[in-house]
Amino acid sequence: MDYKESIEWLFRQLPMFSRVGAAAYKPGLERSEALSRQFGDPHRRWKSIHVAGTNGKGSVSSLIAATLQSQGYKTGLYTSPHLVDFRERMRINGEKIPESRVVDFVERWRGMDYQGDKPSFFELTMMMAFEWFASEEVDYAVIEVGMGGRLDSTNIITPILSVITNISKDHTQFLGDTLAAIAGEKAGIIKPGIPAVIGEATEETEPVFRAKAAEAGTTLREAYREIDKGANEALRCELHGAYQEKNVNTARVAIDSLRRIGVEISRDAEERGFREVCELTGFQGRWTVLKESPLTICDTGHNEAGLRYNLRQLQEILSKREGGVLRFVIGFVADKDVDHILPMFPADAEYYVTQAAIPRAMSCEELLRRCQERGLCSHLYQSVKEAMAAAEAEATPQDIIYIGGSTFIVADALGN
Repeated sequence: MDYKESIEWLFRQLPMFSRVGAAAYKPGLERSEALSRQFGDPHRRWKSIHVAGTNGKGSVSSLIAATLQSQGYKTGLYTSPHLVDFRERMRINGEKIPESRVVDFVERWRGMDYQGDKPSFFELTMMMAFEWFASEEVDYAVIEVGMGGRLDSTNIITPILSVITNISKDHTQFLGDTLAAIAGEKAGIIKPGIPAVIGEATEETEPVFRAKAAEAGTTLREAYREIDKGANEALRCELHGAYQEKNVNTARVAIDSLRRIGVEISRDAEERGFREVCELTGFQGRWTVLKESPLTICDTGHNEAGLRYNLRQLQEILSKREGGVLRFVIGFVADKDVDHILPMFPADAEYYVTQAAIPRAMSCEELLRRCQERGLCSHLYQSVKEAMAAAEAEATPQDIIYIGGSTFIVADALGN
């Protein structure tokens, strides 16, 4: 098998949540633990930082990884989902896993006499990353949770630091329909004796985190109570978007927590990690400016909390552009509760309704109907590229084009 055939096999043979949704979700650690034993428990051969949260976990993971890399540590980074290339999910010092390693792993897996339950796409590709990190002898690996925390496949690791960015309502069919319930699932990555950092909390979620830390007998740092605007601004973070202010603060406190447990990280390394995070880690899709005129921005924010931040910032930018119009290229996944999301969008904007090229996408016809019910001026396009071209053709230099609603809309926008 070559690389293309190996990837097609993975997509075809294993259920992938980001493509098909609930049918691919397999909570629980039993399969991950069995897989790990099959491959010699590779996660025990490197030190890890575990990052969970509803929003911001990719940003915080990348900031921590970039800082460790800038210090000179060989650093693994595991995130999901990918935007354009499957290999984005696993990197060492910013370099994606080689195609040959993907092929080798798939061939070995297919040839194994494995008697356990069939793993999900996420479980097997996670093990691919873990084994690659072990074989390359990384010093540290920053591991982003896939969904939740307590029952997430990645929770087989025993990290040196646990980080939870924030809690908002997302994947409620799996994690619970209250903030407290969701916080309980995310708090499942807090382990006995392992220090933890919480980026944001509310009256509903703060007691959950404190109780879990007390139960685990570990220290808990509440980054939202340690905001240092001067220190955060001095880091001159490369990640833009108003919501990144809290992520920067969370990552800064997490890095300070690593120092406190003996990880050597200089101020220069921290500053470089934040200043060059995209270049160092390949991070993209978060308030990424694709074009300056008309200003074209894409962002993977897809739940109520993330979109609210983005819409507020778009309105702030638009207020400084006389005669400017907001043009949204949007699409969602089929199981997204758009009836709670669409009312947040401005009525005086233009909407270019589309769908991502995945089975899980909400059809553009269905989304158009929902938008028109809300009185949103909408036009239908069968592909993201067509929608982008139409928005650009109608835009003036004062307008803003925003591409988002789903990670997969952004993936199609960035893909060739």
